[in-house]
Amino acid sequence: MRAGLILLCLAYVLSQFYRAFLAVLGGVLARDIGTGPEDLAFASGLWFLAFAGAQLPVGWALDHIGPRRTASSLLLIGGAGGALVFAFAQGPALVNLAMVMIGAGCAPVLVSAYYILARQGNSAQFATMAALLLAIGSLGNLGASWPMAWTVEAFGWRAAMICLAAITALAAAVLLAFVRDPEAAPGGQRGSVLDLLKMRALWPIFPMIFVCYAPVAAIRGLWIGPYLSDIFGLGTGQLGQASLVMGVAMICGTLVYGPLDRVFGTHKWVIFSGNMACAAASLMLAVLVGHSVGLGIALCAAIGLFGSTFPVMIAHARGFFPAHLAGRGVTLMNLFGIGGVGLMQLGSGVLHVRVAATSGDVAAYGALFAFFGVAALAGSLVYLFSRDAPV
Repeated sequence: MRAGLILLCLAYVLSQFYRAFLAVLGGVLARDIGTGPEDLAFASGLWFLAFAGAQLPVGWALDHIGPRRTASSLLLIGGAGGALVFAFAQGPALVNLAMVMIGAGCAPVLVSAYYILARQGNSAQFATMAALLLAIGSLGNLGASWPMAWTVEAFGWRAAMICLAAITALAAAVLLAFVRDPEAAPGGQRGSVLDLLKMRALWPIFPMIFVCYAPVAAIRGLWIGPYLSDIFGLGTGQLGQASLVMGVAMICGTLVYGPLDRVFGTHKWVIFSGNMACAAASLMLAVLVGHSVGLGIALCAAIGLFGSTFPVMIAHARGFFPAHLAGRGVTLMNLFGIGGVGLMQLGSGVLHVRVAATSGDVAAYGALFAFFGVAALAGSLVYLFSRDAPV
């Protein structure tokens, strides 16, 4: 189990990279192939929607085929193939296709690790281990900041994407060779995702997980770059450094959240408190748009720190899953979490364009950050009706 988790965790570095690297490519893509911020918002949203849309078939495959073949095949075809398509893109259309392919290719990596944990790991330590996997994988988020910006400036973005395609293909081959599938669930029980949707204990969790990751993923994955560029005039290297700060804050938040459910004996109140703080930071950023570059970066970092509750949310829901539906359970929660990011990212691009056209960039980014803050606040209030699972 341990070797498989380590390898899946290392492959997840690529998944985190691919969801965040567009934040530092805005300027060079606009210059070379004519993509604007709204085009990149749409492409980023497609990545998350493809990732989310793949979750249900991935969940079935985990329960019936196993994580080894599921993760390796999709990462090779979608991840490596999509990176190659991106490398040869001549306009927004191929960027969109590439991001769809990469999103689907990355879809099984983390949930394969969570599946192995849910089936073979210690339930009391699930949140801590899930957070540790997420935190280590988030090194890809750091790689998508200043290192990616430096590589693009030194070698060009097309060469960088070709290299990433080769690395992704190698990662897929390693997963196929060394990951081992867990044994089948005892008892031969059958079920479907509909059985999970009927569980009333999960109903208040769905809205919360739908919005909890969106402020973090959407801002770090895209909007921190255009915001700091349009409002403060930062260049590619400076955007990479600012993205690095937010990425480090996300890793710190993930590591801190991991053991808190056991420290306080509750999933619910850890998650609620963190997402309320994330909502507050988003709304403050909306009010203080354009105040100073340092404050803007600090508030983005606060969003990354407080909004990294995703692994604890998976642990909360996991307490209600029967063993034979572990694969579909974790992928269902991932569908809601990543699907929420995708839909909100698509909406954010439309919102930004419309407000910017009538009221200017400052108002557009204010509306954008308020959108994420209000969503996190609304999800937290619905989440108050949830009940805790055993820690």
